[in-house]
Amino acid sequence: MTTTLLLLAGGLGLFLLGMVTMTEGLRGLAGDALRRTLRRATRSPSSGALSGMLTTALVQSSSVTTVAAIGFAGAGLLSFPQALGIVFGANAGTTATGWMVAALGFKLELGAVMPAVILFGVLLRLFGPRRWPHLGSALCGFGLIFLGIEGLQSGMQGLSGVVTPDTFPDDTLVGRLQLVGIGAALTVVTQSSSAGVATALAAMTTGTISFHQAAAMVIGMDIGTTSTALLATVGASLPARRTGWAQVLYNLFTAAGALLLLTPYTHFVEWLAPGSLDSDAAFSLVGFHSFYNVLGVLAVVPAARRFAALVERLVPDRPGPFTQRLEKRLLVDPELALRATAPSLEELADRTLRTVGAWVASGGDEGDPSEQLALLALAVAEVEHYVQQIPADAEPVAARRTAAIQVVEQLRRLHERFEGRPEREVLLAEPRLREWSERLARLSKSAPPLASEAELSAFRSDLAHHHDVYRREITRQAGEGELPVAAALERLDAFRWLERVTHHGWRLTHHLGQLQQEFPTSIGVEPPEPG
Repeated sequence: MTTTLLLLAGGLGLFLLGMVTMTEGLRGLAGDALRRTLRRATRSPSSGALSGMLTTALVQSSSVTTVAAIGFAGAGLLSFPQALGIVFGANAGTTATGWMVAALGFKLELGAVMPAVILFGVLLRLFGPRRWPHLGSALCGFGLIFLGIEGLQSGMQGLSGVVTPDTFPDDTLVGRLQLVGIGAALTVVTQSSSAGVATALAAMTTGTISFHQAAAMVIGMDIGTTSTALLATVGASLPARRTGWAQVLYNLFTAAGALLLLTPYTHFVEWLAPGSLDSDAAFSLVGFHSFYNVLGVLAVVPAARRFAALVERLVPDRPGPFTQRLEKRLLVDPELALRATAPSLEELADRTLRTVGAWVASGGDEGDPSEQLALLALAVAEVEHYVQQIPADAEPVAARRTAAIQVVEQLRRLHERFEGRPEREVLLAEPRLREWSERLARLSKSAPPLASEAELSAFRSDLAHHHDVYRREITRQAGEGELPVAAALERLDAFRWLERVTHHGWRLTHHLGQLQQEFPTSIGVEPPEPG
């Protein structure tokens, strides 16, 4: 029994490691282009659902897709209903893993050739150029998944005769609810519904559990995945909290529907192909998993806006750390409202520039800044909405309101530029790009940002002076074969990115200076109470 349990634990561990490694490799292979494509392909909740489904099937992780949707909503690039469409589609897209496991792991039994695949992947990771190491990670993860499946199957075979369907609750309403709870608990422990589905498939194919028991457990696994979403809502931004709770509500809705559909589904499959629940149990199970998830998307997407309104009522807005000063009662006095806005904008500018500088200086070691920038962009949108409510015909504060709007505009532009940032390796590939990147990092991390306005202006002029010279030199190297054309284009794009980010940083500090001149004592000071 000890050996059997060790095999089960080892198989599950290899499967989880394989999923993580493959997801990281596929995400790195896709790069920023995946996020840009996902955003551009989302014009409505329905197109968002399709984009989320395809993206999740590609990267084999609903978490990656959901985080991207949260970031887009926080940055104001997508409406909340559009972001929900992506999340709904991600739930359906994650069922692709079950089809891969059933077709390749249980039918073709590719475990024997996976060590060679892993070796090839390791060689790509160690010696592959450019993006090849990401492909190597994906192959390593792919191989580990099927080695894990072999371990799960071996462990389940060891339980044959010891653990049988009679060990688990009966196929009754109460029994199914108990099995849903077991499936949810398994997913909470493993933090992966894909691992739970693989375990259920292995148990079912060895006769440890029946099809009905496995199906009820899979329903519970979809509920269990919401534990990650709930944890992510703690201390998170408003879009993150709303998206997390939306996942909980949606998964509970689909789980209830799945329980109602389980019996009709089994009758239909038996009528369509008698005996297939036993002979093709793996495909019947993943078919049921996909069936109710896709049906859930089709049912909810048309009502996405009403669903979003429900979530917004359940998860009301609350002021963030950058917008606590923006009280609605101050709007009756435009000058007080703008005095409350000024320090919020400076803090947002300071944090945004520091985030950009930290990423450029760290070489990406501090991780992807997209989530932090998304939170900042959400606060910028809140400030913008607040400024728009200040009466525009208030002549004494017209210049101040204009300066605040210009600061907001430059913050938005800076966020947009950073979303399309180049690969970090490109900025380090050539001495001049590396030198300019390090200079931008030093200036962006200056505190406060007003102190660096003159330096940013000088750096902007310096880049403009080198623009034509650098462009001619890189073009010459590409034309004479000294530099691959693709590398030359990447370096030119990186130089333009440095120019644009520097320009927006300079304009940002310039308009902040104008705002400070309007409120010489307000920056960094709490606004006075209205009289």
